[in-house]
Order: sequence, then structure tokens, then C-alpha cells
Amino acid sequence: MYRRRCCSVRLQDLLRYRAESGSTKHLILYGLGNTSSTPTEVSYSALYAQAKYSANIVRSLDGFAKGRPVLLHLEDHWDTIIWFWAVLLADGLPVLSSPFSNVDEHRHKHIEGLSTLLESPICITRAKSLHLFGGSHTLRIQTVESLAETKPNGATPAAAREHGISAGQSTNDGLAMLMLTSGSTGNAKAVRLTHKQVLAACAGKASVRPNPAKLPFLNWIGLDHVASLVEIHLQGLYVGVDQIHVHAADIVPSPLTFLDLLSRHNVFRSFAPNFFLGKLVPSMQAAPADATWDLSSLGVIASGGEANDVSTTVAAAALLQKYGAPRNVITTGFGMTETCAGAIFNLNCPDYDTQQELGVASLGKCMKGIEMRVTIRGEGIKLAATNQPGDLEVRGEVVFAGYYKNPGATKEAFTADGWFRTGDQALLDAAGNLSMIGRTKDILNINGVKFVAADVQASIEQALATRVARCVSFPSKAAHTEQVTVAYVPLNWPLSAEEMAEIDDLAIQASIVSTSTRPLVFSLQEKSQPLLPVSALGKISRAKMRALFEQGVFDEDVQVHRQNVEAYKQELKAKGLLVEATEDEQAVINDIAWTKDIPADTIGVETIVFDLGFTSMDVIKLKNRIDQRLGITVPVIVLMKNPTAKGIAKAIRPKDAAGESSEPAEVNADYDPVVTFRSGGSKTPLWLVHPGVGEVLVFVGLSKYLADNDRPVYALRARGFEENQTRFASIEETVQTYVAAIRKRQPHGPYALAGYSYGTMIAFEISKVLDAQDGFGTVKFLGSFNLPPHIKSRMKQLNWNMCLLHLGYFLGLTTEQYADSIDEASYRDITRDKAMAQILGIADEQRMLELGLGEEGLYRWVEVAFGLQSMAVEYEPSGAVAQMDVFHAIPLKVAAKSRQEWVEVHLSKWNDFCKSEVRFHEVQGAHYTMIGPDYVESFANTLKAVLKARDV
Repeated sequence: MYRRRCCSVRLQDLLRYRAESGSTKHLILYGLGNTSSTPTEVSYSALYAQAKYSANIVRSLDGFAKGRPVLLHLEDHWDTIIWFWAVLLADGLPVLSSPFSNVDEHRHKHIEGLSTLLESPICITRAKSLHLFGGSHTLRIQTVESLAETKPNGATPAAAREHGISAGQSTNDGLAMLMLTSGSTGNAKAVRLTHKQVLAACAGKASVRPNPAKLPFLNWIGLDHVASLVEIHLQGLYVGVDQIHVHAADIVPSPLTFLDLLSRHNVFRSFAPNFFLGKLVPSMQAAPADATWDLSSLGVIASGGEANDVSTTVAAAALLQKYGAPRNVITTGFGMTETCAGAIFNLNCPDYDTQQELGVASLGKCMKGIEMRVTIRGEGIKLAATNQPGDLEVRGEVVFAGYYKNPGATKEAFTADGWFRTGDQALLDAAGNLSMIGRTKDILNINGVKFVAADVQASIEQALATRVARCVSFPSKAAHTEQVTVAYVPLNWPLSAEEMAEIDDLAIQASIVSTSTRPLVFSLQEKSQPLLPVSALGKISRAKMRALFEQGVFDEDVQVHRQNVEAYKQELKAKGLLVEATEDEQAVINDIAWTKDIPADTIGVETIVFDLGFTSMDVIKLKNRIDQRLGITVPVIVLMKNPTAKGIAKAIRPKDAAGESSEPAEVNADYDPVVTFRSGGSKTPLWLVHPGVGEVLVFVGLSKYLADNDRPVYALRARGFEENQTRFASIEETVQTYVAAIRKRQPHGPYALAGYSYGTMIAFEISKVLDAQDGFGTVKFLGSFNLPPHIKSRMKQLNWNMCLLHLGYFLGLTTEQYADSIDEASYRDITRDKAMAQILGIADEQRMLELGLGEEGLYRWVEVAFGLQSMAVEYEPSGAVAQMDVFHAIPLKVAAKSRQEWVEVHLSKWNDFCKSEVRFHEVQGAHYTMIGPDYVESFANTLKAVLKARDV
């Protein structure tokens, strides 16, 4: 009866119902530092009696009025619980205060902001916290100690009504409490949570993983956090279970204590954010062999607040399962204060994540009471396609209606049709599961290039792994841009100079891989560690770290770290233990550093340039830098096949044996079309065929995002770029050459091929040959990146001049607008020299300089592209393949008027040449940008999902 009608009552009635129902359940409270001793037990009836008594004290305070905020700044769980209920039963409005900053200026601004927002409220705190309330504010401070000496006025609290639960009298839409958002520098917002919203959230959470045996919940997070308050305390009351409360200070430093308590109390539900799982895994691995934890009662370890690394959840799940927990006990999810904490849950972690080959755990599906959508910004509301990133928005009973006394923020937070903008970038996969990409405002902007801060953080965390206790990356001001800044807490202090240097190197390499820039790294000394702005769930605020850093709070830490690392390197150099590059290798290192605008001392002789975030244009820039320095012509393929300073230096070194030729090595080597982006991996290799420009550099970014896929990745490059090479004479010759090259490295199927634009046609022909040789269906994946089967009419349009025009746009020498503005008919008919002069006349000079392209080099490239187009002017597709996947982007304007026409009229024709139904996949971007920097990660995610669906 109560469960069905809970949404028509207030929270006060929930407590009274449990107290008067004869429940034998308790609050089980462990004091700080006393997790091994007997805890204090308080029955729900005793809690209700004490809260009613204290409610009378609250009502007697000067300045109290029904519905007015009362700020609760309390550290102890029992203190928070009793005064939370006392304010509610007095018909006041409890406001749970988050921990204050240890930086005086930030703390004072925060308190002043609360004083103004809440209009000089009563504030209940402990006497030991009074020293924190400095600065200018108008809070009416009361201490718990002074209130204990106050005699209540004897009146019956208005909330302690005598009517029964079933009477249905309520103010169900009334405001229940305020929860503060992060804002230690004075900009905190107060989230309005209603009785109806909170009770709906309790009902939704309880339905996700039912607890029929009424087993206990365990909380170790401060009750100022919405997760501990709603998911543990209030949901615990709602379902009628024991709830154990223990301090974070007793759990975080000692993860095994967490297991002791779970086992001792047969706990069903608790928390473990990603950082804590990361500490739990090595602690369990080092646990005694005779450990006897019984985790068979455990049903939910909720994990949220930050991204969950799949490798960590896999390891943690296996260890917990060893002691009786179910495989899927770790329940990753998404929630906010505005949604009463977790409201979207992944009930199949980590297996779903490993099956989908995710690096960051999925967040799953909505519980009852909330729905979600992902939208694309623009005119009107457009829903994102499957696996297409966009803005996450939610609505439903558990979603708040607005911020307290902040109509501007409320208006900004909601869409015109009433959905709450979470501020997160996310996507929904084919199964409808949510994956987070990052906060829309949590971006690093380095030299005009934007990076998602969460991605950078994940990369650095993975690199440092168990070397540090905690780490946080955040942007900070550099000379003319932002820089990645990494602060970490050592496992032990003091830290040796050698350990500092090793951690420094790991963080630098991780940052360079993620952003192509060197970070500023420093360790936090013991005295600085309390200054970390850590939330109740253990998440470190990047915004607050930036503010502290730029105010000079960590200046001493930076200086100490820098001095120790430099001293250690000087010591190694003095002992001759620091391996230095040869003169030739150092010259190449300097070339690489110039290309990426990063310090040369961050690059080792064995550092792979693609691991530094090299793009296709970076490879060309490096080639031309080396050409200019040495006065030679180094083929791009040399750099592609020798992507380290050591390899490049060796490859371009003149032969010196017996006065042999001084030409760079490999310039006259036999043509090999294969470029290896990734050679290792247990899965079917992926072969990528070049687009119409002949080069494979366009696949550099894609191969990077496929690196976590345990799959070899190769590309096929056209012939004719080097001076000693002739172009292909026909499609047949091209296909025969490519098939032989594939067979040399992968003698047997199954095969996976894909072509970008023009390359699709070549990949289709290669597939037919492989099928004929090995049996139909040996090619299990054939991908078309935006090309239809019938292309000869377009190929006839692309004479030499038009190839030049499109190559100029492809290389960034001109713009799409310029290409569209050209009158193709007249441009096609002018001489090659005039066409070249016209392009060079408007080409971006800086871009030409970066690429090291002159007229001769551009001319040779056009010859290759034109040769490829010329081979296909009479091409007619024939035959069929077993299966095909078409990835479609916005088409060229000359090819179709819309994406719909492009798919339905042109791309759909592939069904005529495929024995099974062709699968179509919408991707972001346009024809020339679909695997460019802005969209390549999204494209790679779609491609990986399709490869998995094809079982290759």
C-alpha cells in the first residue's frame, strides 16, 4: 500500500511510516577511526523521536520560518541525518553544505555567495568548524553544542502529523531540500529537489536491482552528496533496510576495510567510484591468500561521478566474483544532483563493455522515471543518429524543475520543449546504451585545437596507473594558449628524484599522444595534498585546480618537482647512464619537434611519430623539413615505414661502403604499396585502399583510433609518387599488384577491406579476386566510404585540371567555397599551366610552406591523381560480393543535392552487386571531412561496431 502511494506523501511521512511500522531496521554508525569496534545502532523509531525533539529546537531559533532555508555544514553522518530530519519536520528547507575549500579566499567567496543566495539563513555546524566562517557574510550560525543545551518550546512540529499514510493528504509537489552544485569560488547553484521527485527517484533506483531479502546498504560518502543522501539513506528508508554509515577517511586509505564491512554486514548496495576501484584492485591482489570475505549478498556497487576505465572494472569484477559477488555487481551509471543521483545504469558491466570493445564503460539505460535523448545543435531539434555524438538531455519525474532563486540559470538549463541540458556530450549505441564523451565546457584549447579534458585525463591516468595515488590533469595559462597541467599525489612522501623523473616521463608521453603538447607536471607535497578540491565522491575538480594553480597555490610544489627531476637527469648524464641520440638521430628529433611544435627533449630515438599525434599533413611537413635540411628528396614512404628518429636517420643515411652512391636509401627501392599503421593484433587485419589522390596519409588519424581494437591495420598506396616510378596503367594492373601485396602479408582469409571514395571501387575489385581464389565469402567485410558503384560519369568530369582543383582543396591549399565557386566548364577547358597558375595564385602560402610543396611537387601529385581517374572513365561494375557496408557522409554538391538523394538514388545501387542486403551507416561530416580530425573518432567508433557485427 505504501509503495504504491509513496509519491503522494512527503519525506517526513516516509520516516514516520518506518518508525511506526514496527520496523526492526537500524542506522549503523561507525565513528571516525573505529571501524573495528562495535558501531552505534539507532532504530528508525529512535531516529524519528530524536528528530521530532530537535525539530522543536529548530522552530524556536531566531530567524526560523517555515519554508526558509537552513544551511547544514556538518561532517559527521549522525549530525547530518538528525538535523536534516529536524529541519524537515519543522517544515524548514534543509540545505546540505559541501566541504569548504582550504583556500581562504575561495572559502570566503563561497560562504558569501551562500549567504546572499539563501538570504541570511540559519547555519548549523559544529563548534570545531567555526573558524572556517571568516570573511563577510550574514549567516546566523548555531553550533550543535549550543543547540544541545537549548530546551525545545514544547510545540508539536507541524510535519509530525497524526493522519495515516493512506489518507493521501500531501503537498507532493512541494520543495523538500536544496542540494548545492560545485562552486567553491562563489558561484554555487542550489538545486531544488521536491518530495515527489526524491520519492520517484527512490522508487526508480529500487526497481533497477531489487533487494527482496532486505539486505543492508553501506555508505562511506558525506551526506552532502546527493548519491549518499538519496541512493543510500532515503532509499534505505524507502525499501526498509539497515544502513551502515562509515567515514571516507577510514575507507579510501584502506580499501580492504571496505571489503571487511561489506562481508561483516552482508551488504547489498554500496558505492565505488572509478578512482576507488583503481585502489581496490591492487589491494585485493596483494591480500592474504587465506582472505575469507563473503560477498555473496552483494548486489550493487554503484560506480559513477567520473569515467570508468573498462580494464579497471574487468579486474575489479573478477576479484569481487572470487569472493562470491555476481559478475555484474559493478553498476556503472550516470546521474547528477539535478536527477537525484544515478538514474541511468549499466546492468551488464563489464561484459557488455568488453563485447563492444569499449575503453570507457557504457552507462546503460534509463531507470523508471527518466528518459534521455542525444541531440545535434543547429536550427530546431535534431536527434542524433546511432553512435553520433551530441548533447545529452533528460526529462522525467526524477529530473528537477529549476535552480533556487536563479531564473537565468534555470532558463539556460532547459530546452524550449522542456528537456534538461546536462552539459554532457554523449552518444547512444545501437542497443540504446549511453556512452559519455565529455562535458561541453570541459575542454582544453591548445593553439586553437580543442581537446576533451576527460580524454586527456584518461590517457594520463592509464599511463601513471599504480605509480601514483591520485592524479588530475587540467588546463592552465601558457604564453599564448592553454597548456596541459598534471598534478599528482605520490603513493608515499617523500618521493625520490628518480621516481619523480619516471612519473614525469610517463605523464609527458601520455600528454603528447593525446594533445601533441608537452604538459607541466608536478607532485603535490604532503602539506599541499589537503588543498586538493575533492568532491564527496572523490572526484577532483579541474576548474578549481586551475584556479588554485593560477593563483600560485602550488608554486612551491612545481619548483621542488622541477629541481628534483633536473638534478636527477644531470646525475645520470654525469655517470654516462643517459643514452643520447647520435648526431644524425638528434637532427631528425629536432625535425620532428619542429613539425609538432613540441620540445625536442620529449622525443626519444625510438619514439614512433604516430604516437605523437602525427597527422597526414605532419608527415608531409616532416618530409619537406628533412628535404630542405639535407638538400635531398626523401620519399614519404620512407617516413611511413621508418616512423622513428632512429629509423629515419638510418634510412636516409648515404651509403658509405666503398664509395657507393650517396643517394638516400630506398629512393630506388622496388615499389611496395603496403603501409603498415599497426602490425600487431589477434583480429582480422583491416586493409584500407587509398582515395583518388593516391596517398594513404588520410588514414593516419583513423588508424590511431583503431589502435585499441587489437587489429592489424594496413593501407595500400598508389604507384607513381617517386621519380623512378611509373603510374599504374589500368585497374586490372592495380588490383593484381594490390592482391599480391595483401597475399604476401596475409596469405589466407578471412579478409576485411575498405576503400575511401575512389578506393571503394578498387576494394570491390580486390574482393572479387580474393573470393574467386579462396572461395566466395572469404572477404567478410567490405566497406565503402561514401562511393557509389557507378562512377564513370564522374570520372569523365575529372580531367587533369579538375584533379588539380580537388587536390588543392584536399590538401588545404584552397577552400571548399573556392572549389564550389569555380565554373567547372570553363576551368576544365583552360591549359594545365593556366590551371596550375590559378591555383598557385590563390593557394594558402603558409600551407604551401608547411607542406614544402612547389609547382613541381604539386604537378607530380596531380599526375598520380589524374592517372587514377583516367583508368576509371569507362569502368562498369560487374559481379557481386558476399556482403557490403556503406558509410555515408554528406555528398559533394556535384554528386547529389542531399544526403537522402545520395543514399536512395546512388549508394543504394550497391545492392545490385551484393548477394546480401547492403548495410548503410550514417556518419558525421562531409565527403572530404568524414575521417578528418573533427569526425574521425566518431567514424572509428562506428567502424569498430560494424566490424564486430560482421564478426571480423
